[in-house]
Amino acid sequence: MRALLSGNEAIALGAYEAGVRVATAYPGTPSTEILETVSTYDGIDAQWSPNEKVALEVGMGAAFCGARVLVCMKHVGLNVAADPLMTLSYTGIRGGLVLVTADDPGAHSSQNEQDNRHYARLAKVPMLEPSDSQEARDFTIRAFELSEEWDTPVLLRITTRIAHTKGVVVTDGEPVPGPARGRDFHFEREQPKLVMVPGYARPRHALVEERMRGLAEWAEATDLIREEGGAADFGVVTSGICYQYVKEIAPDAPVLKLGLSWPLPAGRIARFASSVGKLYVVEELDPFVTECLKAMGLSPEPRDDSLLLGELNPERVAEQLGVPVPSAPAEVAEEAASVPGRPPVMCPGCPHRGVYYELKRLGLYATGDIGCYTLGALPPLSQVDTCVCMGAGIGHALGMRKVLPPEQRRSVVAVIGDSTFVHSGITGVIDGVYNGSGGLVLILDNRTTAMTGLQDHPATGTRLSGEDTHELDLSEVVRAAGVRRVSTVDPYDLAALRAQLEDDLAADEPAVIICRRECRLIDRKRKAPPSVSLELCRACGMCAGLGCPAITMTDFDGKAKPVIDPILCIGCDVCCQVCQFDAITPSEGD
Repeated sequence: MRALLSGNEAIALGAYEAGVRVATAYPGTPSTEILETVSTYDGIDAQWSPNEKVALEVGMGAAFCGARVLVCMKHVGLNVAADPLMTLSYTGIRGGLVLVTADDPGAHSSQNEQDNRHYARLAKVPMLEPSDSQEARDFTIRAFELSEEWDTPVLLRITTRIAHTKGVVVTDGEPVPGPARGRDFHFEREQPKLVMVPGYARPRHALVEERMRGLAEWAEATDLIREEGGAADFGVVTSGICYQYVKEIAPDAPVLKLGLSWPLPAGRIARFASSVGKLYVVEELDPFVTECLKAMGLSPEPRDDSLLLGELNPERVAEQLGVPVPSAPAEVAEEAASVPGRPPVMCPGCPHRGVYYELKRLGLYATGDIGCYTLGALPPLSQVDTCVCMGAGIGHALGMRKVLPPEQRRSVVAVIGDSTFVHSGITGVIDGVYNGSGGLVLILDNRTTAMTGLQDHPATGTRLSGEDTHELDLSEVVRAAGVRRVSTVDPYDLAALRAQLEDDLAADEPAVIICRRECRLIDRKRKAPPSVSLELCRACGMCAGLGCPAITMTDFDGKAKPVIDPILCIGCDVCCQVCQFDAITPSEGD
């Protein structure tokens, strides 16, 4: 069978063919589609977990019973799951456990560009890096074999280009026979292996070090690392998508391709280095391999610090290797230059827009979080003041309130989405109540995990499979944490929202406002757009302050007045509430 698959789809196929029984994840670009695709295969129990830590812990439990397990997350998600990962290296597994980390060089959809190759070295576990969709499928299967052979979790590192680029995959499309399918699983008590109290952990650490020495010897012969001969005055050590760039701009150069990027085979690398003139390491982000080669006593060519930043591409690699830079055909360059910019923006009718508008009107500071509502940081709203990691906004607000003078302390509110609140916001609310820090938290409940593609979570009442389940009541959760002031408002009702904000800020005690309105990509019902009276319009620009893509300020006799695009507008009528001169009014009927 031949199929055109993205790297994410190919990993899902490889997991199915490898006989995976359980798959867990928290959605995060660029890894989200892996679980969405896995869920379409029969025989795999696939689930969204509340966060990445829980996803890995659920996977560990299944693997301890002998099942093969796939756990997926984006690169920053591995920070959340790092705690169980570090000790899982000690316990090992029974069924194979493969953890996909999807790195995001260029920070296309992330708050940083961290290089998760460091996690393999830190956790002392092997890491595989595919360079195309075929290898994404093949390496997934190999990773499970490696995991079971060496009693270890295996990291499978992909990047955004691998995750989303499509390529031809050749496969038989059927699950492999073996221990992962077709039998009942059981748990065998083995406390010295699975109970990591200090007395058991110390001897397990010794086993980890022994395992890494064995893997390093194994790496000297594995076909996951291959040398490709050629004729050039230099050789290249590379891995992942960078391999494709090297082959594109220097197809005849000798290449040592690291499909296994940890542990590194010191002997093979040394022999390769001795067989070439100049030795280059082509890698994105950190000089991970470069520093390892230097530690081996080798002398790769110096690497410019600019390569620490962003994604590589053929042009940047050509510059590093000192070869002619490939140029795109003139018509392609002209077409690329003509593509208009698309700055990120909240959708027309987004329920978050009115929230930020009112926060700005009241002159408040908003400590923010990870999600599409982070776009409130951009002009003209410019109303998100901090954004670091999932769940951090509530903690930021609590810390700021501890040190700001009283007149400013009440002006700090935390803003967090419903999925992010479940992921890691609950503990922040508990902290605020427990330590008497007070403060107002706004949960922007749009009934989905919107930024990553409308995935469900525990507060939507629907599983990844589409089955109905218990719907976590966010108001009950915060009341159980000790918050007495809990309210739910419709963020389309600006007056009600403003009144609730003013009341809760004046109370100066722990309070939560749940701003509940479905994401417009879920609720696609629309009304006729509002009417604009150019005669009544004073050109004050208040409506432009919403930043709605459906509103265009157009010149009328030297004055900028609004024109509402009937195709983009969904009829939320928030602009009608903003206009102080009744120049924008709701249309009659739908």
